[in-house]
Amino acid sequence: MFEQYLSRMCQFQIISCVDSCFIPVSIQATVPQTVQVGHVIAKVDVDQCDTITLDFTTSDPDFTVRPDGTIITVAITMVPANGRTFSVQFQDPNGQKREMNVLKDGLLKRSKRRWSPLPFNIIENDVMPFPKDVELIASDSSATRNVYYNISGPGVTEEPVGVFTVVSDTGMLKVNKAVDRERTPQFVFQARVFDRYTNQETDLPLPITVNVDDVNDNAPTFTGLLQFTVLEQSKAGTMVGMVNATDIDERGTDHTKIRYSLLSGTNLFYINPETGVISTKTDTLDREVNDKYLVTVEIRDMNGALNGLFNTATATIVLGMDVPICFMNTLFYDVKVKENQVEGLILRIPIEDKDLVKTPNWNTEFFIQKGNENGNFRIERDPKTNEGLIYLINPLDYEKTKNLKLEVLARNQADLSGTKAMWMSIPVDVSVVDEDEGPEFTAPTVFITVQENTPNDTLIGTYIAVDPETKSSAGIKYYKVSDPASWIKVDESTGQLKIANTIDRESHFVTNGVYNVTMKAVDASLKTGTGTVIIQVEDVNDHVPVIPSKDLVVCEKDGGEMGSVLVVAEDKDQAPFSAPFSFELGEEHDGRWAVKRLNDTAGMLEHTKELPIRLYTVPLMVKDLQGFGKTQTVTVRICRCRNGACLAYQNSTSLGVWAILAMLLALCLLLLLCMFFAFICVTKNEKMELEDMGDSGGILLKSNIEAPGDAVDSNLIIVPASGIDPLVKGSMIDVGWVGAKNSGMIEGGLGAQQNLLQQSGGVIVTDMETGFSGQNGGGQYGGGNMTFDNTHFIKFNNSAAWHTWQTNGLFLQQKLAYLGTREEGRYADDIIHAYGFEGVGSPAGSVGCCSDQGNQEDLDFLNTLGPKFKILAEVCNKK
Repeated sequence: MFEQYLSRMCQFQIISCVDSCFIPVSIQATVPQTVQVGHVIAKVDVDQCDTITLDFTTSDPDFTVRPDGTIITVAITMVPANGRTFSVQFQDPNGQKREMNVLKDGLLKRSKRRWSPLPFNIIENDVMPFPKDVELIASDSSATRNVYYNISGPGVTEEPVGVFTVVSDTGMLKVNKAVDRERTPQFVFQARVFDRYTNQETDLPLPITVNVDDVNDNAPTFTGLLQFTVLEQSKAGTMVGMVNATDIDERGTDHTKIRYSLLSGTNLFYINPETGVISTKTDTLDREVNDKYLVTVEIRDMNGALNGLFNTATATIVLGMDVPICFMNTLFYDVKVKENQVEGLILRIPIEDKDLVKTPNWNTEFFIQKGNENGNFRIERDPKTNEGLIYLINPLDYEKTKNLKLEVLARNQADLSGTKAMWMSIPVDVSVVDEDEGPEFTAPTVFITVQENTPNDTLIGTYIAVDPETKSSAGIKYYKVSDPASWIKVDESTGQLKIANTIDRESHFVTNGVYNVTMKAVDASLKTGTGTVIIQVEDVNDHVPVIPSKDLVVCEKDGGEMGSVLVVAEDKDQAPFSAPFSFELGEEHDGRWAVKRLNDTAGMLEHTKELPIRLYTVPLMVKDLQGFGKTQTVTVRICRCRNGACLAYQNSTSLGVWAILAMLLALCLLLLLCMFFAFICVTKNEKMELEDMGDSGGILLKSNIEAPGDAVDSNLIIVPASGIDPLVKGSMIDVGWVGAKNSGMIEGGLGAQQNLLQQSGGVIVTDMETGFSGQNGGGQYGGGNMTFDNTHFIKFNNSAAWHTWQTNGLFLQQKLAYLGTREEGRYADDIIHAYGFEGVGSPAGSVGCCSDQGNQEDLDFLNTLGPKFKILAEVCNKK
């Protein structure tokens, strides 16, 4: 509750002693015991009174009455608990003085902490100075606390901002600027009260409503056009038109109550002051004397009072002459139209109308009343000339209709008035001109039913055309335009249709059992007509049920349970030549299988005894509803399954596209490598010369002594010259190296070395264990031979073979040494590289292709090869 609202409250009742101006009998208001300056006690309703002539006075100087009837205090007033009485005097419009008594009407009870002042009022467009006090808002918590007030919301902190403020200490609401009621008729914002020391709210927020009282600050305005038409010689009181106006001031008050009046033309026209309807005052209006009148109309608010705001405008009143339409041609109109003519204008109908141009009495509407039952025509009005325009919208056929008789009616938009004349109509005769047309088939489309597989040359129908003029088919030829499957042949002279090729209902050329053929007919003048033959293809039982998937899988089950597999069949025929199917085993079945029907198109195949995992073939007989079928063999694989598929099958089919491509790539690389070795082997190095270093004779002699034996012929040991042409460093040849066995003899690598020796000529290599031998030519050493470790036999037939053996071995040795030392410009990457690492190296060592060769310069391994190889080393190193 407001702080100033005390427990003892007074209620005043103003009793009207007069009933003029519709002042209410009583007004109740609640006031505190202590009333501050400017507090509104009550408000007398004077909206229906002339406030200019009213003059209010009060018997108590602490109160005053504003011109709008608001009773406020002009000094701080104490109202005793038993009430207070004073009177208000005023003078009514008749000059008589009246008085209203303010009487006590009982005591007011205090509400608990609910501050709810009455809605406040301010006047729009109030004048300076600002700010002005509006009303005091207070909470009864201020009686026990030191409080302050603030407000927020529209008009305060929201648009329009800053209209209202509050004195925080006293709660006085102030208005800071003029307000336009037409933009904001009401403000609703919140007031809050806080303890000054704790800043805590002492009451709930209170909504404050401020109504903006309207003042007559807007003049009424005209809406709509002020142009009217009335027929000449109309009777007095005939409505000419209605003036419309509006006022944006507050509705339901005199500020928006408009009265209409004429400032000119009052001798001929009259306007209703309340509705704005203009009417004629005489029946002597003559269009030939004056066809247009300009009158001034005034609109004034305040119900036409002198102090009301007003506006004026000029209204135009046009006199019309209500004369019926006259056709320029008073008899009829004749028009010729070619048959099959496309849409277009065929006739203009000129008219004459003496009414005022561009008015409803002049604007003409045309209608075709007869002769257009088929909708072949439409009629419109030319907005410029007011003529009637007849258009053809559907082509005409001379053979069906040679002449059409239309009846066209013309009338104005406005009804006839003040005359007994009637609307006029005129006949229009349309003649259709014949033209030579192409032949027409007896029907645009014909339907023929044909069974599929009908024999060739079978006559299925005739499709002919006639000349529209002669109704004869003489001289007309027939041709096919479209026959996608070439199933039909057409007799050129008679139009007979015969089967040319076997018709198959299951063909993709047939859609829903229908096959279309387009034909054309050509007459002697080469004019054509087209037609369509729709062939309904009937089904016959020309297909038996088939099993599309014949590779079946039966998953092995535990516990001796028999497995089964679903067999699905399909038939291209339609019912009743297809499903339901019957399933049975073929005559040659082995008794280990059984089949039973599952549904119309599927059966269940199962084995009747335990069968091992493998492939089985089972004959099945599937028949359609008519009993037609054949025995078909299906393959059944019994296997262990995962997700319904054989495990072995899954593995065999696990290779993807990329795996297959990788295998093909590897095969291609292997093929290229073989071609490379073949090229090396067959190429003669005519330009390669190697000096004999003299280290070895290229052969080994059998010796059974620990030291160099006397039986060794030193002439046979040929030491090649040192040095190799550097041009051969890129010519790597794959030659088997000579190895050693426990027998102490050296064995030739009979892989690529054997091919090399054979291609060199005069070498025979025999494998003593397998008996395989190869031979190339003969030489001067025809009787010589050598045996190595009782396994291989090598015979050099000429010195060229021996020289080739020696040269290639030396070349390969130097080539490997070169690749191991060169880092730039090398032709092979598979050499030993040094890599930095921390920790212990791998015990496996290098995994390159040459890793088994080790360090060729380290000969310590010879010390571990045994005494026989030591003797061999001494022989090879002998100079």
